[in-house]
Amino acid sequence: MPAFPTALPAPRTPASMEAPVLRWGVLGTGWIAERFIASVQRHTRQSFTAVASRDGTRAKEFAGRHGIPHAYGSYEELAAAADVDVVYVATEHTAHLDCARISLTAGKHTLVEKPLALNAPQAAEIARLATERGLFCAEALWTFFLPRFDVVRQILDAGVLGGIRTVLADHGEHFTGGHRILRPNLAGGPLLDLGTYPLSFAVSVLGEPVELQAFAQPHPAGVNGQTAALLRNADGGQGIVHTTLFSDTPTTATVAGTHATLSLSGPFYQPGEVLLTPAGGGKPLSYGEARTAHDALHFEAAEVARCIGAGRLQTPLRPLDDSVSTLRVMDEIRRLCGLTWPDEDSGTVWAEAAPRPRTTA
Repeated sequence: MPAFPTALPAPRTPASMEAPVLRWGVLGTGWIAERFIASVQRHTRQSFTAVASRDGTRAKEFAGRHGIPHAYGSYEELAAAADVDVVYVATEHTAHLDCARISLTAGKHTLVEKPLALNAPQAAEIARLATERGLFCAEALWTFFLPRFDVVRQILDAGVLGGIRTVLADHGEHFTGGHRILRPNLAGGPLLDLGTYPLSFAVSVLGEPVELQAFAQPHPAGVNGQTAALLRNADGGQGIVHTTLFSDTPTTATVAGTHATLSLSGPFYQPGEVLLTPAGGGKPLSYGEARTAHDALHFEAAEVARCIGAGRLQTPLRPLDDSVSTLRVMDEIRRLCGLTWPDEDSGTVWAEAAPRPRTTA
C-alpha cells in the first residue's frame, strides 16, 4: 500500500490554447451552447464556423452575437457543410440521439452534450455508429476534463485511499417557474440534468453496481422531483447518490477509503478544491484552483481537438463505454422508481449488462 503522500499531484492537463485548431459547428442555440462557445473562444484557438437551429431566425441572431459566419435553419444543412470538422450537439436531451445520428451519418466527428442519450440503448447506438463510421465521438460531461479531476484521477490511480468503501455525491438546485427542467415533454426532472454528475462520479469510482436500491418523489409540475440511490459493488463498496430540484444542496462528493478520504467541495463537478485526509486524522493535503464555473468548458473542447488531431476516436477521459455504463445504471434507477422519458426507444435497458444487479424499489 502506498504511503500517504507529502503533496498532491499537479494536474497534467495541457494548455487549451495549444490544441490543434478545428472548425466547429454547433447544433442548438440554448444556455449551454452560449457558455460553451464563450469559453472556447476565450481560451482556445478553435474556430466556430456554423450554428444551426430549427428556427432559422434564431440561428442567425445567435451567429451574429458570437461572430459565427454561417447560420442554418436545419441540422442536416450544418452537418453537410464542408467547412465543419466537428459538431457539438447542444440541443435538448430528447434530440441528442437524432442529432448525433445526423452528424455521424454525415461523416462529422461529434461531441454530444451530457447525457449522451436518454438511455443506454440509445447511447450504445451512438457509440456503435461512431465506431462503424471511424469517427470521434464523446459525451461532453465537462467535469471529467477539468484539471481538478485529473488530480482526482491520479489520487485514485495511485491507490493512496486504500480499499474504497464509500462514495457520497449529491447535486440539488431549486427550480421554479417555466424552466425546461420542469417540462415532462423534454425529459425533465433532476436525473439527466443534475443527477448525471453524482451518478457518473460514483460509477466511475465503484464500477457498475451488483445491487441497487432507489427511491423517487414526484414534482407538482409532472416530472420527477428528487431521486436517491444506494449502490453496492462486488467488493462491498457502497455509493449514495442524490439529486433534487426542490432544494439547493451542498453538491459535494466524497470517496472514503481504508487509508484516506478524498473530499470535493461544492459544486464538486466544477473547478475547485481537492482535499485528501489521512484515516484517523492528521494534516490534510489540498489542491486548489480558481472557481471559474462554466468558463472552464473549454477543457473538453481542447481534449476533443487533441484526440481528433492525433487520430483517436475516443478520449480516455470519458470513454463511450463509461457513458453507456452510467446510463445503464440510471435506467435501472428509473425502472425501480417507475420513471420514463417521452418517446424513448423500448427494450430491456440492462440487455448489455450481465448480470443485472439485484434491486429493491
